[in-house]
This record gives sequence, structure tokens and C-alpha cells, in this order.
Amino acid sequence: MNRINGFIEKEAKNLARQIAKERIAPGAAERDKNGVFPHEPMQTLGESGILGMVVAENLGGAGASRTTLASVTSELGGACSSTALVVLSHLIAEKAVEVTGTDLTKDKWLSLMVSGKALGAFAVHEADSGSNAGAITTTAKKDGDHYIVNGSKFFITSAGEADVYVVLVRTDPEKGPEGMSALLIEKDAQGLSFGNSEDKMGLRSSSSRVMSFTDCLVPVGNLLGTEGGGLQVIGQSVIGWGFFGAAGISVGIARTAVDLAVQHARERTIAGQPIGAHQAVQSMIADMIVQSEAAEALLARSAGNSDISPASANINGFKAKLFASEAAVEVTNKAIQVMGGHGYCRDYIVERLFRDARGLMLHFKTSEWLRQDIAKAALEL
Repeated sequence: MNRINGFIEKEAKNLARQIAKERIAPGAAERDKNGVFPHEPMQTLGESGILGMVVAENLGGAGASRTTLASVTSELGGACSSTALVVLSHLIAEKAVEVTGTDLTKDKWLSLMVSGKALGAFAVHEADSGSNAGAITTTAKKDGDHYIVNGSKFFITSAGEADVYVVLVRTDPEKGPEGMSALLIEKDAQGLSFGNSEDKMGLRSSSSRVMSFTDCLVPVGNLLGTEGGGLQVIGQSVIGWGFFGAAGISVGIARTAVDLAVQHARERTIAGQPIGAHQAVQSMIADMIVQSEAAEALLARSAGNSDISPASANINGFKAKLFASEAAVEVTNKAIQVMGGHGYCRDYIVERLFRDARGLMLHFKTSEWLRQDIAKAALEL
């Protein structure tokens, strides 16, 4: 297996495509059916260098751009969206450690995360906050050399599987957004426990669990960035990078759905004629192709502009994620329609693609929140 090292986008995309085809796609349906975490694919991705791609080269990574991240996640997402989501969650946590971690934290975790020997994840959402990070209530009170963390997070990707978590907490409840901080919390931290994995409609082989903190002890040195700078940490990692990866997964889903529908329309015959000869089927396929390629083009433009001007990453990522996630749902829905009863059966991939696409409209902010953020930015509110 080739390894990524200081790669360019085309090389990374080709490597991700090879791994997706040979090592990820073959077991995707079975993992989805049984809700099995993608341990073997993640090991392969760690060996390839993909799990360290966004970290700077001088720290052992490959220095990948947002454009490359989007290309890689689209290849992985087209094969197994759950695996791609686990990878993305890891890369986001890794980026947060790289950009905002102390030298001690980097020394302890970064090389392990880059090599895939330690899996990372992030935990922001809570039952009473949803996509509104400003409404979180999990607290962290400094006591000597430790923070004492109390509260909970829910629907956390890779919870219980990851070795280390970037967790948004309130270190000063009186200061509003300026009272939020980000802590790096290890899986075996005293006072941290995990709930059962959610039995989800889609993205079934990515674990989603509640994380509970009961007087959880976290070393002060595990603070990421500055105390009160938690939203900045999330902005530099989850928002500044994650939304492009999430959009990439949706683009990959849409592209795979198009390929499957076209193939089916060519091969499936009724009364001796391929169904693709019917105008109604052609119309659906044309719409699917245009929606898929439009999502891919917007993502490429948004990521490219953000690589040139990182200050624009937030709003560009919102736009790309909103359009791509909704396009993937529409494309997979049409693919099922083209394939008829076959598309509605679990023996066919498009059924899983639709379920996964629907879940990605909820991950990384819902469509409603994204529309609000995009409009506020335009209106300067």
C-alpha cells in the first residue's frame, strides 16, 4: 500500500480511491447491517498516512489543504459514509491539537494520531443545545492542577471508540461565549463514562454515544488554546476544516448513486427494452448528474477559496455543506426511484446511500442552522 507523504491533491485522491475500492467498500454493507465500527479500514487508513493528512509536515503529517481534504472524504464517502465520518472526526480533533495544543499535548498525542495509533474525536453537542454551541452547559471548574468537568454530550461520533476527545466546556458560566473553553479529554479519564451506541437509521457503523462527565478530572495542561477561547478552537478545527470534509462525504454519496443508477438503467430491461430508453428515467438521471456535479463544483470552489483566504473558510464551508448534503438526499432518492423495488432493498447499495445521506443533513449543523448563518453573514447581522 502506498503511503501519503507531502502529497498533492491528485495523488491523495487516487490513493483514497484505491483504499476505498479495495479495503473499505467490500465490507461496508455488512458493517452497516450489524453496526460494526470500521476498525480494519481505520487501520489501513492509518498505515496509508491519510489519518495524518491535515497536520503540517514538520509535525509528521502531510500538510494537506482543505481542497485535498474534500477530495479524500468524497472518495471515502462514496464507499462507506460511516468510515468517512469517523475519519473526518479524527482529522478535526487532530487539527485542534496541532493548532491549539500545548507542546506537551502535541508530544503526547499528535504522533499517535497522525499514525492512526490513537483515534481522535470531538464533542460539542448536548441534548439541550443541539447545533447551537453557545447553549452548552457542561462545566469545567479549575481545582489546582486539574479541571473538574460535569455534564454530558450526546450523538458524539466515535464516542467510546476514540482514545482522546476535543470537548467544549464552560469554564466561566458568567461570561457567555467568552466563558467557553476546549479541553482534550482522554478516554480513560476518571469520571468519564459512555452510554450505549445509538441504533441509527443510517451511518450505522459510526458509533454515536452519550458522553457523561461526573467530577471528571482533566489536567490543566490539557487546555486547548486559552481559557475562554473554546469557540475559537472549534472555529479553527470543526468549522474551519470539518464542513469541507462533511460536504465531501455527501458529494461522494451522490456520485456513487449516479453511477449505480446509470448502470442499472442501462442493464435493467422491461419487455426487451432497457429502462434507460424511457424519457422519464432519462429526466431523473439528468437531474442527478447536474445536482451531483454542481455540489462537487461548489465544494471545489469553496475549499479552494478558503485555502487561499482562510478567513473565509467558515462561510464557504457552510455553503458547501448545505448544498452538498441536500443534493445527496435528492440524488439518492432519485436513484431509488430509477431502480424501483430493487433500490428499496438492502441488497442494493442505494438504499444505504439514502439513509447515510439523510443523516449528513443533521451532522455538522442542520440545514436550518446553516441557512440562518449564511443569511446573517450576507446581511451583516
